[in-house]
Amino acid sequence: MTEEKLAKKAIRGNMHAYGELIHLYQNELYRIAFMHTKNEQDALDIVSDAIAKGYEHVHKLREPAYFKTWLIRVLLNTVHDFFRKQQKTTDWELLENVPLDAPAHIGLEEKMDLYNAIDSLPEKYKSIIVLKYYNELKISEISDILCMPEGTIKANLHHAKQALKNYLKEDYLYES
Repeated sequence: MTEEKLAKKAIRGNMHAYGELIHLYQNELYRIAFMHTKNEQDALDIVSDAIAKGYEHVHKLREPAYFKTWLIRVLLNTVHDFFRKQQKTTDWELLENVPLDAPAHIGLEEKMDLYNAIDSLPEKYKSIIVLKYYNELKISEISDILCMPEGTIKANLHHAKQALKNYLKEDYLYES
């Protein structure tokens, strides 16, 4: 069954169809949440909350073809809610035990520097970096998720990369 057909069934209240869609996207949802929290348990809690909120409101989704986009938006809103409720510091101890999507030649220290740099970005830049480079979404998909014009996404992506480059002292990750 296609994702769009599953989404149509989920919108009509079919819990099994919603569950199948969640199964398709669970790893991507976790990666997004983890990139924001840097904490396995917080990321899992956020994903669980987002899945529950999604199920509660899936009947409001008007366009089944945009289920994934809609679900990621629900997740990002849940991430924002989490940080509004929690004024917590980032837990870097979990980095050693969690598979990371940074290039293989980068060591743990460099990965931590990269995550610190991403974490230092304003939220509007951080979300774009995570969606673009860790979830490999296209600019058009990010535009749909964040409800921003593609030009704004491209400009913010450019500014985010410049900020990361400045934070990492230009090409820091590629030094021998």
